[in-house]
Amino acid sequence: METREDRKAAAAMPDVDEATAALLRGLAEKYETREFLAADPSRFMHEVEGDENREAAAFIASALSFGARSQFMPRISLVVHDWAHGRVDDWIRRGKFAANLARDGERCFYRFFTEGDFRAFLDEYRSLMDEWGSLGAFLRRRAAQSRCGFGGAEAVAAICARFGEGSCGVVPRDASSACKRVCMFLRWMVRAPSPVDLGLWKDFIDPASLVMPLDTHVVAQSLRLDLMRSKASSFAAARRLSATLAKAFPGDPLKADFALFGLGVDPSSKAAAKAPRPCRAGAQRALQQSHAS
Repeated sequence: METREDRKAAAAMPDVDEATAALLRGLAEKYETREFLAADPSRFMHEVEGDENREAAAFIASALSFGARSQFMPRISLVVHDWAHGRVDDWIRRGKFAANLARDGERCFYRFFTEGDFRAFLDEYRSLMDEWGSLGAFLRRRAAQSRCGFGGAEAVAAICARFGEGSCGVVPRDASSACKRVCMFLRWMVRAPSPVDLGLWKDFIDPASLVMPLDTHVVAQSLRLDLMRSKASSFAAARRLSATLAKAFPGDPLKADFALFGLGVDPSSKAAAKAPRPCRAGAQRALQQSHAS
């Protein structure tokens, strides 16, 4: 039965006119290419061999993908290449990270995470591997046990519930925040075919159910195109945006991630992105000019 909250949420979801949809589709085609990998954390899962290493490298890369790329990209490279030597699954499964990270290490590892924090995250990851074999196997079992359907939102909740308490905040404790990094990781694991995303879990999670990784770039561009009506960066807001984007990309709403995020960080678009928010037609003209430059 539809609740008052459901009706309010539906009313808050903007329509996507054909001009906006066409603009988004064109931008997605521009940015969803192999070239996108060069400066994106998704590159690391393509730099290792074997699906088990790709899955593990992707999860670690997503967990560290916040702040400035100039800071987190070297941290990810340190783990994936210098410490694990590309064999990320084995490095975690056999606890080899103990040689790199002290259990109670107080030195800063990245931003507000200490070495001990990141070690706790890896200990939790190893424990999951011991119990389930892999993160993918864990979620696949959850999907098989679900009686109410299992999609992107349920996968986010399952990952947060499994890692949240034991990972010292490296993984969010619950889905009350936007859970941007977990949503991004799921995009990598589910969407296919794609020159960027791996699609390793497409057999049990529908790409249509994925939730948009919500960050400041995505919010800014979504507001400019009237795809969002609030600056709130919550999981509920991310789900509403995903439903709106599905109108432009039926069955694959997160294809829009390439358009919104890519345009937001493209140097040629920064002047338009910083300008006062115009009407929808004005926003489209500004973005189309930026896209053409």
